[in-house]
Amino acid sequence: MPRKKLPVKTKVEYLSILDEQGVPDAALDPKLKGDKSLYLYRLMLLARRMDERCINLQRQGRIGTYGPCRGQEAAHCASGIVMEPDDWVVYAFREPGTAIHRGWPVEHAMLFWGGFEDGCRVPNGVKDLPLCVPIASQVPHGMGLGWAMKLRNDPHCALVYLGDGATSEGDFHESMNFAGVYKLPVIFFVQNNHWAISIPVHNQTASETIAHKCVAYGFDGIQVDGNDPLAVYVATQEAAEKARKGGGPTLIEAVTYRMSVHTTADDPTKYRSEAEVKTWEQRDPIHRYGKYLRKRRILNEALEQQIENEVQGEVKAAVERYEAHCRNVDPSTVFDHMHAELPAELVAQRAEYRRCLVQEGVLKE
Repeated sequence: MPRKKLPVKTKVEYLSILDEQGVPDAALDPKLKGDKSLYLYRLMLLARRMDERCINLQRQGRIGTYGPCRGQEAAHCASGIVMEPDDWVVYAFREPGTAIHRGWPVEHAMLFWGGFEDGCRVPNGVKDLPLCVPIASQVPHGMGLGWAMKLRNDPHCALVYLGDGATSEGDFHESMNFAGVYKLPVIFFVQNNHWAISIPVHNQTASETIAHKCVAYGFDGIQVDGNDPLAVYVATQEAAEKARKGGGPTLIEAVTYRMSVHTTADDPTKYRSEAEVKTWEQRDPIHRYGKYLRKRRILNEALEQQIENEVQGEVKAAVERYEAHCRNVDPSTVFDHMHAELPAELVAQRAEYRRCLVQEGVLKE
């Protein structure tokens, strides 16, 4: 028998709608209504300002280590607003805009990175999972939600966020394989920000794109300009509609850039150049989207300043709520979330700790 090419059916595409000057491809532009367009812009800006404030809080010792999202606002915000209330969202840890859109308080990230269990408490009625820092460990959870929805004939889907570094983990590949075999309603949304801490993406995979990894698992993938909110919105919407109709999973690779540090415990100057960062700053998703909205006469200078003032006010109020929470917390609750029933030695340690807190005036008798 002669050699022949295998009939691989999987489709992998690339999508970009908005150029860096804010000019769209007219044939691909989803032309979101004015109120929805402004909402997305405001959400992205809120994520940016909250992110900046959290970095300042960490530098001042008011929260712990923090993982910024600067530069990735279009990727997570534009995908997040596609999800319906009965869809599920599974977070990594750079998606504050989606969480706020879904009903989490603005200060939830401050609580999480401040070390409070309240930062993991999903608001009532919200079909989300908490933030997940251990790389790729959230991906099987998202796949499991998709499996449950399929078993229950639930016509919704799960959106699972992960980074490019997570695609090097077994959890990712096992989840992709299971989702492909059983045609689960799952969107694997990879925010390819080019750096898994200090490891560049070209040292993680020999694939031409991360999107191509869907081929081995028998379902479709798409690579999008992750700094283009219109492309992200359209790709996610198509994947969600397909999933809800029983069409199975989709792998979305949103090519973006981590313009800030990996976390506040990181020094990126040790492994990447300032010139690289400057290049990507010219592709800032908020500036690009703002240009587009001004061309459509949806946004103007006065409205832009109004939104900026409102967002700054929201962030300020969130910080005040977070710090009020800090003042009203009993530090000995650190013992309360590891065991259903505390072992005797931890009971003794908690009692000793509380005595010390009373002596220091932190707690009253």
